[in-house]
Amino acid sequence: MVAKRPDNERVVITGIGLSAPNGNSPDEFRQNLLDGVSGVTDYETRYFGKTIAGICDFDQLRYQKRKDLRRGTRAGSVGIFCTGEAVKDSGLDWDNVDKSAVGVYVGVTEHGNVETENEIYQIKGYDYDTQFWSHHHNPRTVANNPAGEITLKQGITGPHYTLGAACAAGNAGLIQGMQMLQLRQCDVALSGGVSESIHTFGIFASFHSQGALAKHDDPTKASRPFDVDRSGIVVAEGGCMYVLERLDDAKRRGAKIYAEIVGYAMNSDASDFVLPNPERQAECMQIALQRAELSAEQIDIVSTHATGTNTGDAQEIAALRKVFGNCDKTRLNNTKSFIGHAMGAAGALELAGNLPALDDGICHATINLDQLDPECEMPGLVANQPQEMDKVDYILNNSFGMLGINSVVIVGKV
Repeated sequence: MVAKRPDNERVVITGIGLSAPNGNSPDEFRQNLLDGVSGVTDYETRYFGKTIAGICDFDQLRYQKRKDLRRGTRAGSVGIFCTGEAVKDSGLDWDNVDKSAVGVYVGVTEHGNVETENEIYQIKGYDYDTQFWSHHHNPRTVANNPAGEITLKQGITGPHYTLGAACAAGNAGLIQGMQMLQLRQCDVALSGGVSESIHTFGIFASFHSQGALAKHDDPTKASRPFDVDRSGIVVAEGGCMYVLERLDDAKRRGAKIYAEIVGYAMNSDASDFVLPNPERQAECMQIALQRAELSAEQIDIVSTHATGTNTGDAQEIAALRKVFGNCDKTRLNNTKSFIGHAMGAAGALELAGNLPALDDGICHATINLDQLDPECEMPGLVANQPQEMDKVDYILNNSFGMLGINSVVIVGKV
């Protein structure tokens, strides 16, 4: 078991900061998940027009000045807010932390297209004269921007980069942070994912052209994974950043410990640009379980990736049946039903919504599941009302993405 490993090889979560469409702190987010409060609302974007989205409303000026907001990006602002909250939550004596020993690892789905769209839209008013193109464009659009903006704000001189892992990116950020701590490349890892996706009209237009963009007269009911009437993805923005430390360091300073990362895996479908491969998804979960030295029966909650698309939801259930089909005590839920699909932030946010279950023993529900699609039937799927459990020791968090990238993170109670 993982607990038998030396404390200096075990990695734990000691701080959480987030912004979700239905909450800007772990406590607010969790309470709204338990209360069935959706964060999806009506939204209108240029060219595409009226649609539905998950929109965050955090205090942008808590850690930035107005001139910072004008110079930086929305993704950077989300990351700075979430990181500031995570560092504060961790109780680290931040002024005396060696900033060269801090690493920043941020998962992103995409970056740069928002700023490019913005600039093209602006110069349209000047007959596309590029002399009016912003000189801030290059630092705004480089792929490492969100992580780099965090280092600038926090004075971090250790390594930073983003991980472009499509919708598996939030988990990828956590995995990278864990690995760098175990390799002793840093002593504190700031890890997670961010998304500014709703600020590009292209993502809405593309999902619409695929027939994969959700529609509903009531925005709060638009995101409905596993339901027979699901119509597609609700695009959302958001972010979640974690403070990760080695267990011996966390114990030494008497830190509050949320959970330990006990297992993880990433693999590739190598079969299609968009369509998922349930065999590879199942393998990814199995590899994570093997690394954690756990059986499927020991997982108490599975946080599903399901986005509300017809094929994607059914394929993930097929993978879950292969791994957890005989696990009577395992419960499954879905957080996207509350907030939509936060893309690069999805895995990190969805884990944060489930982490409190290690203490309170409650599995939050999947909302909007009015009529279960027979293709999505699965024992243990928690629908519409939270479910109290005898205990929760382990949570498995799924995040899968386009071009066949799969990620799984397993956390456990310390």
